[in-house]
Amino acid sequence: MKNTIAIIGGTGRAGKFLAKSAVKKGYNVRMLVRTPKESLLDDPNIILIQGDARNPNDILSLLSGCHAVINTFGQPNKAVPLYSKITALVIQTMKELEIKRYIGVTGGSLDIDGDKKSVLNKIGAMAFRILYSEMMKDKRKELHLLQASKLDWTLIRLPFVKENEKSKAIKEDDFDMPGFNISSRDIARFMIEQLHNPYYIGKTPFISN
Repeated sequence: MKNTIAIIGGTGRAGKFLAKSAVKKGYNVRMLVRTPKESLLDDPNIILIQGDARNPNDILSLLSGCHAVINTFGQPNKAVPLYSKITALVIQTMKELEIKRYIGVTGGSLDIDGDKKSVLNKIGAMAFRILYSEMMKDKRKELHLLQASKLDWTLIRLPFVKENEKSKAIKEDDFDMPGFNISSRDIARFMIEQLHNPYYIGKTPFISN
């Protein structure tokens, strides 16, 4: 039996490549969408669940029968941050359904104890804390929820995301951002690779091209 993955944020920047990348690797996909996209409806391995990530019943419907969760939920920088609220709901539902593997994304500006960021990256992180203080507080709260969850979680820290770029080599680092941007395709590829790779469980790796 094929493993089934739940995807939240599947119509966003990284998310749009996720479903098809997962299917190519042999997974079934359940994806939460506000409006079903025609381009995904023709694949029998992708089931679209129409709903809202803030709704507990929709998250329960999405996660039922899944073996892992990939969360790429995103929103505009100036919007009231919902990351921790949605992640808390996902964690609670995963525990109820006994799903262990969680893979999410966050910004490279999120500082974590043990980081060894370059001066430039430290300045960038400081700027984000000032310009987007509410979002960064919520992102830290999201991390703390995962750290306390006892799930097999990985939270991937990203630089600037480039749309429609060709796939390139992915650089990985535990302590600092190795580059300034990454393609949406490569984020999807890296996330799918983590589904059965235990190396980054309980970690917050940086990736870039």
